[in-house]
Amino acid sequence: MAPSAIDEPPAAAPPSDKTYSPANIFPVKETRFDKFIEPSEDGRKKALEQPGAALVIDNGSSAVRAGWSFESEPRFAIPPIMAKYRDRKLGKTFSFAGFDCYADTAARGHIRGAFEAGTGIVSNWDVMEHVLDYIFLKLGMNSADGAVDVPIVMTEAVANLPYSRKSMTEIIFECYGAPSLAYGIDSLFSYRHNKGTTGLVMSSSYTSTHIIPVYNSKALLSQAARLNWGGYHGAEYLLKLIRLKYPAFTGKLNVSQAEHMLRDYCYVSKDYDNEIASYLDWTGLEDRDVVIQYPFTEEVVVQKSEEELARIAERKKESGRRLQEQAAKMRLEKLMKKEQDLEYYKDLQNRLVDETKKETRRLLDSNDIKDEAQLEKIIKELEKAVKKARTKDVGGDPEEEQEQPNFDLLDIPDDQLDEAQLKQKRQQRLLKSNHDARARAKAEKEAEKARVAEEERLDRERRENDLEGWLDDKRQARAETMQKMKERERLKQDLGNRKSLASQIRMKSIANLASDNPTKKRRRGGDDDDFGANDDDWGVYRQIAVGENSDDEQEEEDLLSNLKLLEQDLLKYDPDFDYDHTYEAQSDWSKSLMHAFARGPRPFDASSQAELNQIHLNVERIRVPEVVFRPSIAGVDQAGLVEIAGDVLTQRLGGLPNRDDFLRDIFLTGGNCLFKNFDERVRDGLRALLPANAPLGVRRAADPLLDAWKGAAGWAGTPAWQAAKISREEYQEKGPEYIKEHDMGNSYA
Repeated sequence: MAPSAIDEPPAAAPPSDKTYSPANIFPVKETRFDKFIEPSEDGRKKALEQPGAALVIDNGSSAVRAGWSFESEPRFAIPPIMAKYRDRKLGKTFSFAGFDCYADTAARGHIRGAFEAGTGIVSNWDVMEHVLDYIFLKLGMNSADGAVDVPIVMTEAVANLPYSRKSMTEIIFECYGAPSLAYGIDSLFSYRHNKGTTGLVMSSSYTSTHIIPVYNSKALLSQAARLNWGGYHGAEYLLKLIRLKYPAFTGKLNVSQAEHMLRDYCYVSKDYDNEIASYLDWTGLEDRDVVIQYPFTEEVVVQKSEEELARIAERKKESGRRLQEQAAKMRLEKLMKKEQDLEYYKDLQNRLVDETKKETRRLLDSNDIKDEAQLEKIIKELEKAVKKARTKDVGGDPEEEQEQPNFDLLDIPDDQLDEAQLKQKRQQRLLKSNHDARARAKAEKEAEKARVAEEERLDRERRENDLEGWLDDKRQARAETMQKMKERERLKQDLGNRKSLASQIRMKSIANLASDNPTKKRRRGGDDDDFGANDDDWGVYRQIAVGENSDDEQEEEDLLSNLKLLEQDLLKYDPDFDYDHTYEAQSDWSKSLMHAFARGPRPFDASSQAELNQIHLNVERIRVPEVVFRPSIAGVDQAGLVEIAGDVLTQRLGGLPNRDDFLRDIFLTGGNCLFKNFDERVRDGLRALLPANAPLGVRRAADPLLDAWKGAAGWAGTPAWQAAKISREEYQEKGPEYIKEHDMGNSYA
């Protein structure tokens, strides 16, 4: 049934009655220049006055924290980056370090890092030296000779490369002339500052995660384990997820923004499997969904007053009237021209009646007419055109005004006709076939109208006499139509997969039809057709399938149109059937899981520039931090943090009689452990791996970011520091590879 046969307009989607609270929209954050760091004037003087004072540098891959050992906190913390460029107009070279790199627009494009991306290993020593220059300058160690005459304590990563330590030692002693230097592991300094003696240190930092057993303040580095995942990898992973989620996003996405999102909005789930399964449920999604707003330029829409709109409408009407008048004038001019031509040719035809053949030929040639038959044809065509133009101006049906065509030569035998009449007879035969075809089409059209009207009458009578039965038939027809649409969708998906059974059957049929010797179906035995075994064979299918889906699309449109008509009847007469049951409502993208994932629970306005420049964080909030416990989520071929710690406790340390001492103090440090519920997740995970009566205790560092520096500052000046530091004389005597093993440092390798 055609849609035009229905008088009622299609049912419109009812307005949603659910109201949402205003969304919590947060502006995108990015690392920027904060403030200028004033150089210290009293630092050097205080350091020389304090006995055992040292300059402490927590040399991290995300931030370098520097200060004096006699102070409670570092003086400043800067990223280990450098920017250098030359201004051609001024003829000067400018160099920046730390956050100062973000103060200048030109410097941002020249930023280089000291550490290899994603590792704790220094790879660019020019940048590292520039960062150290900046640190010593801000701490007031800028004497005339450039020497740093204060002992230095510096942190390093677990199992730091000997070459990296050797290069750093050479820089400290050769470039800066420091009197002594001591290295230590940052996580062990943090454990010492938090009064730990025996336990298991879990350090999840910017570039990696380490598990280090500590017994009586001595690190058992031979039993330590490493997970190649940290805050840097989490930010990169979050950035990849956002780019996959919004492939056409026009805003500028970078790692710095992802780091702020990870730090501000992500958290560790207590029960990841259950929470991720229901995270995109519409109930409560507005609270779980975080909206990040990127900069945008809103289109300015000029609102016009009612007077202006009225004037514009009047101008449009006036313009339309002028165009109509011009068109009518042009039609009138054309009609007058055709009437003049018709009068001229009729006058010529009358003149030819009494003229001789010679004069007739001369008159026809002067008007470019072949013979009198062509003149007759021209006159008929002009009469027809004039009549059609007049009918169009005064109104009426052009078909009704047309005269019945003349087919008088069709009944005369060919032997009674001359050459010109035979040619005219062939033309009449062609015209008659066209006339009969139009008559048949008109009759079929009238029959179709009568059939549709009769179906509507019978359907109306059935509805009025047996409403319940009529509704049952409509429901059954709707279910069958829905099933056909599902089958078509399934078949379409199967045909898209070249390894599916439907696709291979179709390909074999095509190959059989295209073959010079088509194979017949065999009743017994196998089929030796190996078409499709080679990938090149499938190119034939792509060539054949181009432009051949019109029939399928038309059938799909017919099914959809029939479904809408059935649903309109059910909406009008079935009290149990409402808009939410319709196919349109069920296939509405704004209520789908993908809409909740990409745009949140609220309606999305595609014309709003603000909403087009928004990013929604929902499942990413728990998915990215979960990688520490399930590295396989991000494609890392390692065990999770809890599994590694369980292996260290149950296997490597399982034979020790005092294994429970390690369980009583599971210590968490590093910036990547600041996620909410991180300590609870570690506790619950280890509880499942250990015996029921195991004395398990999990605690987090008081300040996971600064405790490494504070621990190193507290260690400086102690007898342990005196024994662990390398003096300048020892360096000159034993070389840069020389190190001293101690409780806070790495072992010789």
